[in-house]
Amino acid sequence: MKKIILSMISSLLIGVLLPSGKAAFAADKINVTLPSKSFQFIIFPIAKERGYMNEEGIDLNIVIMASTAGLQAVVAGEMDFTGSGSSVLVVVTQGNAPLKTVLAVNDQVLQWLMVRPQYSTFKELKNKKIAVTGVAAVATFMLKKVASKYGLDGNKDLTFLALPPGQRLAALQSGVVDAGLLTSEERFAALDHGMKEILYLGKEVKNSWGTVAINDQFIKAKPKLMHGFMRALLKALRLVKQNREVAMEAMIKFSELDRSLAARTYDGMIGTFTTNGVVDEETQKNDLDIVREVLNVTKEVP
Repeated sequence: MKKIILSMISSLLIGVLLPSGKAAFAADKINVTLPSKSFQFIIFPIAKERGYMNEEGIDLNIVIMASTAGLQAVVAGEMDFTGSGSSVLVVVTQGNAPLKTVLAVNDQVLQWLMVRPQYSTFKELKNKKIAVTGVAAVATFMLKKVASKYGLDGNKDLTFLALPPGQRLAALQSGVVDAGLLTSEERFAALDHGMKEILYLGKEVKNSWGTVAINDQFIKAKPKLMHGFMRALLKALRLVKQNREVAMEAMIKFSELDRSLAARTYDGMIGTFTTNGVVDEETQKNDLDIVREVLNVTKEVP
């Protein structure tokens, strides 16, 4: 395959793997926008609070922002990095946005289809309401595609209601919707409140999740800073995989979970975390294919 989703060229990989130098006296600020405080994003506060960013001379500023707004901010140069996942590829393909995906935290899509107690199968959701992050979101499209395996037409038989993080679970519990495509943290809370899990997208499709992207101009103008940022993130990623207690404490603080939920989330999801921020070639190809299908285009994704 000529092009891969992780557009980290050889020189960038070499730079990431090389030892870091001494941090500068005046740290360079890097602004990162994240769409949520989900488990996969704890590598950012860990990299900051454990001093990994400081070692690279970086003052990391984390801003929680909706995916669309975050992408727009990175394209405009107001933010440097975004954790908006596959949405980056959609924007790039749709409008030739100057963005590159440089790291994938997970090799599975961390989204679960949860339903109210009266439902037991996906097929029962015909003409029912499903809460999602966005009607045009990549995860929503994945769910539509999977629906055919369960005897449903994803475009005709399902009704989607776009709700922001934090509201999907509440809508499901109150009965405003019949089902919800939820995150790992929301999944456990839903189970504790009597909801049922009928589908895990991570086992239905082979795609990456928790991907990080950057503006092309940043790579060209500040390559050393880029390398340092990546080194710090990879240190945090490896620490999360190796140290359960550190990861749990980060979830308790950053994701605002209680200890029990943090433990369940870690134990259930840590197997999806990549070792070096890279997914295999099949997953990369699938990521590109899903974007083409979302946009109904045949051209190659940059």
